[in-house]
Amino acid sequence: MTLEAAQSAFLRELAGKNRAPSTIRAYTTDLNHFISFLHQNNLVINTPKQIERADITEYLVHLGQRGLMGVSRARKLAAIREFFHFLETYGYIQKSPAQGVETPKKEKNNRGYLRPDEYRSMLSLAGGNPRDFAIIQVFLQTGIRVSELCNLRLSDIDFEGRTLKVAGKGMVQREIELERKGIEAIKSYLVIRSQTFEDHLFLNYQGQPLGERGVRKLVRKYIDQAGITRHASPHTLRHSFATAKAEKGVSPFQLQKWLGHANLNTTQIYVHIGRQNARKVMEATSL
Repeated sequence: MTLEAAQSAFLRELAGKNRAPSTIRAYTTDLNHFISFLHQNNLVINTPKQIERADITEYLVHLGQRGLMGVSRARKLAAIREFFHFLETYGYIQKSPAQGVETPKKEKNNRGYLRPDEYRSMLSLAGGNPRDFAIIQVFLQTGIRVSELCNLRLSDIDFEGRTLKVAGKGMVQREIELERKGIEAIKSYLVIRSQTFEDHLFLNYQGQPLGERGVRKLVRKYIDQAGITRHASPHTLRHSFATAKAEKGVSPFQLQKWLGHANLNTTQIYVHIGRQNARKVMEATSL
């Protein structure tokens, strides 16, 4: 079995397990890069059986020399590990060469977030465009991921119950309560939304589902227009939602439910940030 044939078999297995399309795309890209590296740097390798642990280690060193951050290298190694685990499970190889390869250290994530004046400026700038305004408002009022926003369907919105159904990582569904601001923003957008049979909530100007790249460009535009010079993205809006809720005393368990975190430890960072900010406010308003 060639490397390309093994990759195709692995991706079919992921699709059969109903893994999220974004996960399959990411694994496809990561394995394409890995296989391309092997072909360029080791002309002997044509099948998975010929790959050794040193080949994987050299690939990670190569990524580091290209300036790829530890978190990105760790993600690529995770894809490689799952690929070889699949091959080992089905008897294509005897032992995974990824066993024993140390995971690259991930840089500490400071989880940047926007101040109220910054995200209010973005909303003000987007006020003349109901779709853009609704997108930013939904990010701020729900804290959903960019992939989750792009996958929202009209049928996911319960206007009467004021809730939003979200398909998260691993296609696990959760329900998020919608604030009045979010409901009103979506209703305003639906008035001017293209009349089409397309069920996706947010569409581009051709009436097609808005993709992740389009949403990132849209958010970037309003970040620039608002004069926000530090790095920010749709994920920054998610962090802004979580940090604001933690500051106001929302429990970690409720935050975990809203954010769709599998592990409560991931949510706890926002509680820590909220407490840090509360201390700063207390000092700034000292009597």
